[in-house]
Amino acid sequence: MSPRASVSGVILLMCLGSLAAWQGAQGPPGNFTDVTAASGVHFQHVASHTSKKYLPESMGSGVALFDYDNDGRLDIFLVNGAPLSDPTPKGSIPQKAGPKDWNRLYHQKSDGSFEDVTEKAGLQGVGYGMGVAVGDYDNDGYEDLYVTAYGGNKLYRNNGNGTFTDITTKSGTGGSGWSTSAAWVDLDNDGLLDLVVLRYLHWDFDDIWCGEHKEGYRAYCHPDTFKAIPPLVYHNDGNGRFTELAQKMGLAAPGKGLGIAIADYDRDGRIDIFVANDSMPEFLYHNKGNGTFEEKGLLSQVAVDEDGRTYAGMGVAFDDFNNDGLPDLIVADLANQGYAVYQNEGDGSFNYTTRTSGIGQMTLLHSGWGVRLMDYDNDGWKDLLIAQGHVLDTIDLTSPQLHYRETMLLARNTGSGFVDISRQSGSPFQQAWAGRGLAAGDLDNDGRMDAVVTENGGPAHILRNETKTQNHWLTLSLVGHKSNRDAIGAVVKVVTPNLSQYATVTTAGSYLSSSDKRVHFGLGSAALAELIEVRWPSGIKQVLKEIHSDQILSVDEPLK
Repeated sequence: MSPRASVSGVILLMCLGSLAAWQGAQGPPGNFTDVTAASGVHFQHVASHTSKKYLPESMGSGVALFDYDNDGRLDIFLVNGAPLSDPTPKGSIPQKAGPKDWNRLYHQKSDGSFEDVTEKAGLQGVGYGMGVAVGDYDNDGYEDLYVTAYGGNKLYRNNGNGTFTDITTKSGTGGSGWSTSAAWVDLDNDGLLDLVVLRYLHWDFDDIWCGEHKEGYRAYCHPDTFKAIPPLVYHNDGNGRFTELAQKMGLAAPGKGLGIAIADYDRDGRIDIFVANDSMPEFLYHNKGNGTFEEKGLLSQVAVDEDGRTYAGMGVAFDDFNNDGLPDLIVADLANQGYAVYQNEGDGSFNYTTRTSGIGQMTLLHSGWGVRLMDYDNDGWKDLLIAQGHVLDTIDLTSPQLHYRETMLLARNTGSGFVDISRQSGSPFQQAWAGRGLAAGDLDNDGRMDAVVTENGGPAHILRNETKTQNHWLTLSLVGHKSNRDAIGAVVKVVTPNLSQYATVTTAGSYLSSSDKRVHFGLGSAALAELIEVRWPSGIKQVLKEIHSDQILSVDEPLK
C-alpha cells in the first residue's frame, strides 16, 4: 500500500474536471449531518500506534448495521482494536485490556437514540478486532455475528433475547492468522448460509525493518514484504457446525484479501465472489454450479488496471450502477492509482472505465477504504459514497500533496458518469478523517439511506441523510423459506415507467463492514413500481405488480 510516483498535471486536471462535472450535474447535492454527538454512540477505536509500525495499527476496523432484536430499527455494532506494547513480545497476540477496548453494540431506541448494550449482549470481544459479517446462519429469524481479528475470530449466535452466545469452538469457525473481511453467502444453494473469510497476509510481531524514507521517517512495511495466504471457507453443515472447504470448493488461491463482495455477474442464476487484494491481482470467482468455483480475474479483465498494473485493492462495491441489469465493480485503492471502475459488458468480461466514468480524476490523490453504491437522492441511480484516508500516518511529511486524514467522497451518478458533489453535501464532507469502515442503511426508516463510518484510532460517525427531494422510494425486506432466511444472493428487479433497477441481497461489501440487508430503490417521480421481480437463491421466481412507493415492504419467498 505504498504510494506510487505523482502524476504530472493531476491537480489541474482534477480542478477542471470537477468544475465541468459540477456544472453538468443535475439534481440536488446531498445533505448529510453528523448526528453522532447527540445519538448516544460514544466509541473510540483503539489503534495503539507504536514506534515499531506494526501493520495492524494502520488498518482500522469495521461496522455493522443490523436489527438484532427484530424491532424494525437498525442497530450498530462497532469492532475495536486492542492495546499493543512497544515493543510487543514475539509471537504474542494482543488482547482487549478493558472496557475502552471492547467491541460495542448500540441498540436503537424508539426515539432514534442509541444505548450501549455490549455487556448485556456478551459481545465485548477478544483480540485485535478487524471486520464483521452479519447473517442468520441457523435460519431462526435472528441475525448472528461473525467478528474477525488478528488473534482469532468469533462466531456469536443470537439467542433472540438480546444476548449472544460465543459458539466459535463448537462451530469450528475460529480460524487462524490475520482475518479481515468476511461474507455470509449460500455457496451451494442448500438453504444454509456459508462463510467466506479473507485473510490479509502472513504476518507476526517479529521486528521486521523495512527501511526508512529518505527524510528519515519510518513507515509501515509494504505488503510485498509478506507472503499471500488463502482465505477460509466454512461450509454450513446445518447442525451448528461448519467444515472448512476452501480447497475443495476452488476458493483457496493465496491472496492478500481486504474486501469481499458477492453478485451474479453473468446472470446464470449462481452467485459469484469478488475479492479485493492488496498489491496483487484481484480475484473474481465464478460459480460453476456444482459446488465449486473457478478464479477468472484475468480472463474477465478485473485483475489489474487498464495498463496491466496491480494496485492496493481495499474496499469494493459489486452492484449495477448503470441500470443495465449487470453488476459492475468499483474497487477503492491508494493515492496515485485512481479507484478502479469495471463496467460489466455482459459477455463475461468487464471494461475498465475509471477515466471515462469521472472517478479517476476525482480520486487520483485520494485513498479509499469503505465504499457503497447507494441512491442518496432517490432518483433511481446508485451514487457512490467512500470513506477515505491514507494508510501511512507519515504521508503528509513525505508527500505534501497527499494526506493521512481525508474528507469523504460523495459522487453523484448522473446516468452517464459520476460527479463529485462532496463539498456541497454537508459538514461531514468537510471534516478530515482517517476513514476506514463504512456501512449503509436507512437508520430512521424515512426512505433515505444513511451511513456509519469508522476512523482508524478515532471515533465512529453516524451520517444522517437529510437530502431534500420529492423523489419516491421503496425498500424491500426479503424473507427466504426454501432459500436461506436472509435471502442473501437473491436478485431483485424493480421497474418504473422511467427505468429498471437491479440489486443483490447481501450484507457484504465495502471494507471490513456489513450493511443493511434490506434492498433500497429510489423511484424518482414514480408513485409506484409497475413490476418487481425476485429471483430467489432457490431458483424460484416471484413477480409483484403495482406496488406503491414510500414504504418498507416485507416479501416472503413462495413455497414453489
